[in-house]
Amino acid sequence: MIYLKTHDEIELMRESNLLVSRTLAEVAKNIRVGIKTLELDAIAEAFIRKNGALPAFKGYSGFPNTLCVSVNEQVVHGIPSDYMLQEGDIVSVDCGVCKNGFYGDSAYTFLVGEVDNNVKSLLKVTKEALYKGIEQAIHGKRIGDIGNSVQEYCEKNGYSVVREMVGHGIGKHLHESPEVPNFGKKGQGIVLKEGMVIAIEPMINLGKKEIAFKRDGWTTVTVDGLPSAHFEHTVAIKKGRADILSTFDYIEEVLN
Repeated sequence: MIYLKTHDEIELMRESNLLVSRTLAEVAKNIRVGIKTLELDAIAEAFIRKNGALPAFKGYSGFPNTLCVSVNEQVVHGIPSDYMLQEGDIVSVDCGVCKNGFYGDSAYTFLVGEVDNNVKSLLKVTKEALYKGIEQAIHGKRIGDIGNSVQEYCEKNGYSVVREMVGHGIGKHLHESPEVPNFGKKGQGIVLKEGMVIAIEPMINLGKKEIAFKRDGWTTVTVDGLPSAHFEHTVAIKKGRADILSTFDYIEEVLN
């Protein structure tokens, strides 16, 4: 079942998503060599609660923390720990909140100090691919148009698209129908309709597309140990142009 949201519900979702965006900006202020990923998690949780919301991931299907923090070859769902960020790392930070009964969800991959140019390029292309996908997220298009756009752009640049992990619908629940793959064929899949809200989140690998699951039951890693990048926005389907409910502006003000 796909739930279409009203204008008022989408505005409540915008509030939730902007809080996620501001939380990621707080994390951005603290990304540095030597900080533990668990410290980033504590910063995010305190900020979310101070702003009258709940961390959406904490306790979700037993997940223990507020953030998913995935370093280097970790694709997604990394559990915050005593690991200290090191020079040259990349770190995907995925955050969700629940406020006013509606969820927000966004992710950004950060550079730690000086990072290899090949890896920097992976991040740049993954982020660009997200916006390529968003361009297709309009009333009357199909879900396959989004995935195809992401896949074509990343593969053209020599990177591979993770198949097992996908984007999703979002609203009164963190994960709703439909699934939003980052691969697919144009003109296939369900028709996108005004009022649908989806999280689009390319997970793109420097090497092979295959992933493996760690024993913790959450962390996914590339099978070849090469880095993976991840960017995510929550988007409302509209006629003519997608409405991006989250933003990277707060993060990039900090980074710049």
